[in-house]
Amino acid sequence: MISETPDLSEELRNGVLWITFQRPETRNALTFAMYERLAALCLEMPTDGSVRAVVISGSGGKAFAAGTDMTQFRAFETAQDALDYEHRIDAVLQAVERCPVPTIAAINGACTGGGGSIAAACDIRIASASLKYGFPIARTLGNCLAAGNLARLSELIGAGRVRELIFTARLIEANEALRVGLVSEVLPDEASLMTRAEALADLVGSMAPLTLRATKEAMRRTRAATVVDDSDLITMCYMSEDFRNGIEAFLGKRKPEWSGK
Repeated sequence: MISETPDLSEELRNGVLWITFQRPETRNALTFAMYERLAALCLEMPTDGSVRAVVISGSGGKAFAAGTDMTQFRAFETAQDALDYEHRIDAVLQAVERCPVPTIAAINGACTGGGGSIAAACDIRIASASLKYGFPIARTLGNCLAAGNLARLSELIGAGRVRELIFTARLIEANEALRVGLVSEVLPDEASLMTRAEALADLVGSMAPLTLRATKEAMRRTRAATVVDDSDLITMCYMSEDFRNGIEAFLGKRKPEWSGK
């Protein structure tokens, strides 16, 4: 039995599973319980035809998900804490990728950090005109993305654009996201976004399920064939003075001062 979390809801309607992040007061910042519930749903997805597609979205009208709840980082004390965290997040993203039915990210508003990673792990991304997507960690926390995350993003929008996005800490807006292939469609508002998500889920859910499953898994295996050891890079960032200062500055709503230590 999978344990429930009040911060994530799920509803099965006409063969489509709607998964919704439910922390609007934090712009749907992700707790570990939310991550693990999402992973469990994807890993235990039935393949008997009762679920034909999944739509993931955020509640509150302002965000898909604004990344990991940063208060959780205060508990990090050792390099192993950082490595365990990244391993945990990687397991969640792999669960989303391995989901045996098509996954659609319906993105309204902010989609940053862990939210951006989840959206990138989905098969299809559509967005409303209010989309703001990115990983502003070079401006906020001073941590880093794991190599698997960088590879996934590079596959979507190219390595050069990933570097520029992270180095400048800027957010991609809807028109650019459509132009560079990050999303396949932009809808005027949240209501039209969710209507389109339903129609798209019905469409992909009507296709040959084994064809879709084989395509997903073959593409995942191709990228996973390159294994990168990034433990030293994760340790360098998460155990730094900059990361500690970044957390407290962000939570205290002030600008961090970077020392490179």
